[in-house]
Amino acid sequence: MLTVYGVAAGLVLVVLLVRVFENRLIYYPPRYPDGFADPASYGLRVEEVWISTNDGLRLNAWFLPAPASPKVLLVFHGNAENIGYGLARLKSFAQLGTNVLALDYRGYGKSEGSPNERGVYRDAEAAYRYLADLRRFAPGNIVVYGQSLGGAVAIDLASGHECGGLIVESSFSSGREMARRAFRIPLFEYIPQSRFDSLAKIKNVRCPILIVHGTRDEVIPFAMGQRLYEAAPEPKTFLPVEGAGHNDVFSVGGEKYLESLKALVGIPPAEAVTKKAA
Repeated sequence: MLTVYGVAAGLVLVVLLVRVFENRLIYYPPRYPDGFADPASYGLRVEEVWISTNDGLRLNAWFLPAPASPKVLLVFHGNAENIGYGLARLKSFAQLGTNVLALDYRGYGKSEGSPNERGVYRDAEAAYRYLADLRRFAPGNIVVYGQSLGGAVAIDLASGHECGGLIVESSFSSGREMARRAFRIPLFEYIPQSRFDSLAKIKNVRCPILIVHGTRDEVIPFAMGQRLYEAAPEPKTFLPVEGAGHNDVFSVGGEKYLESLKALVGIPPAEAVTKKAA
C-alpha cells in the first residue's frame, strides 16, 4: 500500500513540477540586444512602434511602410528568435510590396512581460487592433503570417477575426502532439496546460489559407503541415518546399515561395504585371 501511495505522490509531484516550469520548457525568448542588427544593413526602412495589450504590457514591433498598398502583412515569428533574428525574412517580405508589421511577443526582444499561451494570443490581438484601429487597415486587408510557434498564434487569431488571408509556415498541429514527439513518455502530453490546438482552430478560419512546410523539417515533421492543410477549409493551398528544413523555407523556396505568398496576398505575378503593362 505504501508503494502505491509513493507512486501516486511521485506522479502528482511530476505534474506539479511540469506545470510550474512549463513556460520555461516551452519558450526560449531572446532578449534585446541579442539577435538585433541594424535593419538598414538589410536595405530596410523600419519604424519602431510600441503596442499596448489589454493586460497592460507594452510590446515592441517594427513597421515597414508601403504607402501605395492598402494591405499589411502581420508577422508572428517562431520560438527562440525575435524580430531582430527575422531581418532576412523581412527583407524577403518587403518584396511583396505590402506594409509589414513584425511583432515581438511578451518577453521577447524589447517587449515587456513573460510568455505563456494565453499571453501570446493577447499579443496577437493587440497587434491586430493596432493595425485596424490606429493604422486604419480594413480587416479584409490584414494578412496574417506565422512561422513555427507563430503559426499557432496566427491560426488562433485568424480563427476568431476577419482577415484577408492566413499563411502558416513550418508549424505544428497541436502542442500535445509536439509534447508526445519531444518526450516520448506515455500520457505525458496530457500534463502541460498549454494546448496550441491549431488542428481544431484552423477549421474555423474564414479566409484564403496557405500552408508552407519544408520536406526535411528537422523540428516539426512535414506530416504535421500536411495535417493542418487537410483540416483547413477551402480556399486553401499547400506548398511543400523540397529540401528545406525548419528555418530556411523562405531562402530554399526562392521565387516559387515568394510568388505563392503574392498569390495569397492578392498581388499578381510579375510576368502578369509585365504583360498587362505591354
